[in-house]
Amino acid sequence: MVQINTFFENYLKKESLFLDKTYLLSSYLPEKVLYREEQLQEVANILAPALKLEKPSNLFIYGKTGTGKTLSVKHILNSMAEIAKQNNLALKTIYLNCKLKRVADTEYRLIAQLIKELGKEIPSTGLPTDEVYTIFYSLLDQEKQTILLVLDEIDQLTKKIGDEILYNLTRINSELKKSQICLVGISNNLVFSENLDPRVKSSLSEEELIFPPYNALQIKEILKERAEKAFKENVIQSGVIEKCSAYAAREHGDVRRAIDLLRVAGEIAERSGSLSLEIVHLDEAEKKVEADKILNAVINQPKQFQNVLYSIMLISPQKNQFYTGEIYEVYKNICKQTKFNILTQRRVSDILAEMDMLGIINAKIISKGRYGRTREVSLSLEENLLAKLKEVLEKSLQLSS
Repeated sequence: MVQINTFFENYLKKESLFLDKTYLLSSYLPEKVLYREEQLQEVANILAPALKLEKPSNLFIYGKTGTGKTLSVKHILNSMAEIAKQNNLALKTIYLNCKLKRVADTEYRLIAQLIKELGKEIPSTGLPTDEVYTIFYSLLDQEKQTILLVLDEIDQLTKKIGDEILYNLTRINSELKKSQICLVGISNNLVFSENLDPRVKSSLSEEELIFPPYNALQIKEILKERAEKAFKENVIQSGVIEKCSAYAAREHGDVRRAIDLLRVAGEIAERSGSLSLEIVHLDEAEKKVEADKILNAVINQPKQFQNVLYSIMLISPQKNQFYTGEIYEVYKNICKQTKFNILTQRRVSDILAEMDMLGIINAKIISKGRYGRTREVSLSLEENLLAKLKEVLEKSLQLSS
C-alpha cells in the first residue's frame, strides 16, 4: 500500500503533457464544426420549419463512423433550441443514442425513455405497452408544440426490436391533435433503409442526406485545432499530427478515431515519463486502439458469432489455414457445450463473411470444382491480442478453457 501511495504522490508532482483533455473526448462539442458547412446548411434547411411550428420532413442521415453526423446534428439542435428559447417558441428537441443499453433494447424501454425526456417517470417494466403509448401521446399533446426526435444509431434499434417500432413512431402524428413530431434518424449503415419494411421506408426517409468521409488534409486541420487546446505548447513532435491523420484517412476518414488515437498516444507518452509526444507513442497507441476496437466489436456481437470465432481460435494454433467445413465441425461441438442451437453451414459461412469484413479473419473463396465452393480462412489478428480475445469469449460463452 505504501508503494501505491508513493506512486500517487509522485504522479501528482509529475508535469502533464495535457492542458485540457476534454477537447479530445467524444463528448466534446466544438463551437464550430469544420468541413461540414454544406451538410449543416442542408440539415438546417430541412428542419427550420419546426421553428414556425410547421412539421419538417422526417430526415435520414447516413455516413460511416466518425464523419461528423452526430456532431453536426447536435450543433443544429443546440442552435434551434437557443433560437426557440430567445423567441419563446414551443419547440422541444430530444436526442437518444439507440446503442445505449437500457434505453432502446425494448419498445417499452424506448417509449419509457421518451416519456422521461418529456418530464414524467413510469416504471421500467410492468405496464401494458398500449398504456405506455397512451401516456406518451398525452404528454406530447399537452400543448401546441413541435418535437424534433433524433434517434442516433437507429439501425441498432431495429436490430434489437425490429422495424415495427419505427412504423409506430412515424404514425404518431395521425394520433396527435395539438403537437407534431419530426423524426431524424442517424445511421453508420449505408444500406440500412434498404432492409426496412416498405411502409416504414416511405414514411421515415422523406429526406436523405449522406455525410462523406473526411480526407487526410481535413483530418489534419481538425486534429491541429483540437491539439492546440488539449496539449501544452510544443509537446507534440513534428510529424505526429500528419501520421495520425494518415492512419485515420486510411480507416475511411474516421476523424473520431484520429482524435482517440492522439489522446491515447498522449497518455502513453505521459505514462512513459516522456516530455514530448513522439511518433513511437502514436504507433503504440495505434496497436492499442486497434486491439480495443476488435475486442469491443466481438463483445457486442451475437453469441452465435462468438461461437464461430471461438471455434476458429481453437483450430488456429494447429494450422495457419483451414476451411469452412473444419470450422463447422468444431463449431458444432462448441454449440453442444454452450447449449446453443446449431446453425446451418450456410449461416456459419455468412458469419465468416462478416468476420472478414470486420478484419478479424482473412477469408478467400476457393472453388472445389464439382464439390462446390468453400472459404480458406486464416486469423488476421496480432498474437498479443489472441489470448485476451480468447479470455473474453470464454467469459461471454461461459466456457472453461
